[in-house]
Amino acid sequence: MSKDRPAISPPQPLLIDLEESAARLEFFPAVWTAAEGLISKDAGVRWDALDQLVELEAPRYSPLVGYLFATRLCDPDIPFRTKIVKTLGEVLSVHRDGLPAPENVRQTLTGYLAQMRTRHTFALLQALVADPSLEKHIAVLLNACPYAGNHLGDILSDRKVAIEIRKHAGRMIGRVGFLDALPTLERLSARLQARLNGQSSMPFAPHSPKEELDLLPVIQTALTLLQAP
Repeated sequence: MSKDRPAISPPQPLLIDLEESAARLEFFPAVWTAAEGLISKDAGVRWDALDQLVELEAPRYSPLVGYLFATRLCDPDIPFRTKIVKTLGEVLSVHRDGLPAPENVRQTLTGYLAQMRTRHTFALLQALVADPSLEKHIAVLLNACPYAGNHLGDILSDRKVAIEIRKHAGRMIGRVGFLDALPTLERLSARLQARLNGQSSMPFAPHSPKEELDLLPVIQTALTLLQAP
């Protein structure tokens, strides 16, 4: 080999991966202990475990921890759930260093999220009501589920559901762009518009609940977004 020929260096991403792996080897015992704490029945233990795992960035670099976080999306403790949502949304977004999470982490998470059902979607909307700043994170999570548009449409149509959750369902349909929810939006828009027109022409007729009519602007905005070229 010529002395003038420079030594071949590993590609930069490989160096980054090696550095990240080496830097986190010392955290493995702490990660395992905290992972066990995350499923504890003791709320204090669970919160301590959650805080520690987030601080160590374990959900971003461990497929197992990321999966464990995803199983907590329906946690009954709303503040606990909101932190889970924010963390997972950040894992599936570009990191502050400009790099995505490792491929195996993203595949594990999206594989779980793809199987979400209505109760998971409802739980995400509850978290959004509690913390509206989560919208971008929840959009990322819902975008990983091919059934989310149908789930959101079902929630939006359900008169037994709190109006704020129904509003957020409509907003998320428009924001993420779930075209499969378009027929539901059109049907609801027509029904609510007919009721609104009927109340205007027959002021002494029984009125629909005003709060349900408040859904109309949300639905119309979602329709505009979905029907845009």
